Amino acid sequence: MSIDSSSMLQSGSNSNFIPHHKIERRVQSMLSLADVQINGTRPWDIHVRNADFYARLLSKVSMGLGESYMDGWWECEQLDEFVCRALRLDLDKQLHHAGMLWSVLKAHLLNLQNERRAWQVGREHYDLGNALFEHMLDPYMAYSCGYWRHANSLDEAQAHKLDLICQKLQLEPGMRLLDIGCGWGSLMRYAAEHYQVDCVGLTISKEQAAWGRDKCPDLPVQFELMDYRNFNRDGFQKFDRIASVGMFEHVGLHNHQAYFDTALRCLKPDGLFLLHTIGKNRAGAGIDPWIEKYIFPNGVLPSASEIAYYSEEHFVMEDWHNFGEDYDKTLMAWHARFEAAWPGLKARYGERFYRMWRYYLLCCAGTFRARDNQLWQVVLSPGGKTGGYRRPLM
Repeated sequence: MSIDSSSMLQSGSNSNFIPHHKIERRVQSMLSLADVQINGTRPWDIHVRNADFYARLLSKVSMGLGESYMDGWWECEQLDEFVCRALRLDLDKQLHHAGMLWSVLKAHLLNLQNERRAWQVGREHYDLGNALFEHMLDPYMAYSCGYWRHANSLDEAQAHKLDLICQKLQLEPGMRLLDIGCGWGSLMRYAAEHYQVDCVGLTISKEQAAWGRDKCPDLPVQFELMDYRNFNRDGFQKFDRIASVGMFEHVGLHNHQAYFDTALRCLKPDGLFLLHTIGKNRAGAGIDPWIEKYIFPNGVLPSASEIAYYSEEHFVMEDWHNFGEDYDKTLMAWHARFEAAWPGLKARYGERFYRMWRYYLLCCAGTFRARDNQLWQVVLSPGGKTGGYRRPLM
């Protein structure tokens, strides 16, 4: 996930030489455009606890906003709404910052998701401890956007999302399903239970693989602790269907072709491939320095044009479905569960982690509410589905 809300505030390389009161007025003026007040009375107003916040914000922008919140320099009751209001006014597009530019250049010049680096996000995020995620997520441990069209709870939204994927893939008993980036196995478990398919899942998280194997002892579900690029290199294994849910955000521009090459290598000629991913509205905008440092190392959100460009050599695009606003509801539900569980987690993780995780969940919710981030499900086939493809009505 990427939080671009903090990029709304311009860094001035000379901010250390501007009088303090002028820095504060500058921040106040910018925030007022989004109807946000400093030390105001509304829940989306921010309350500054440390006067150095303004200079830190202007000098480091995204990193300054996030780290100063983690340090307790400012508060906001409704961080999600604060971010949403800022993004809806396009304050992020009006300003630039050298740190943001370097993040973009680094992603284009370097392969930050090569086979050695790819395991970093597993160690630093997904292996934070299964107890944290068990408290925050639904019983299937689906760590991706739920489908809320007919749902009244997180558990229902995630079950509906899993069933929507199974229906879009037109699963039938006895089929083989490959899940690239399977997480804790939510989709495989659901598909095996409800559609009687055999599943193989790839993950780079030891914690996820161990949890999933423990929960699926009697199901035709197999977890492989492996980088997707190294799976089925000889192409001997062929799957009827492939899904990849919430993993493409970790692939990176330099590896998009290798990713789609892997999918084609593993899919039968008459198969279907469903890609479920967060996306950005324009190319080159999918990196946030704070998110990259503290939440998802080396993560980059794709644009629609990038998905189309790298998939078109191998696949026909059968369907493109955007339900990004549902991620707002999903993140808010995760946040509510996290807050409820925090008293039992506090001793292990500590106050700074609490502020970091709260900031992550609520700011990301704000990006989807503002429609700055999207959630796409794309159905692809190697040569075009004979007779055409019809999306299920759910």
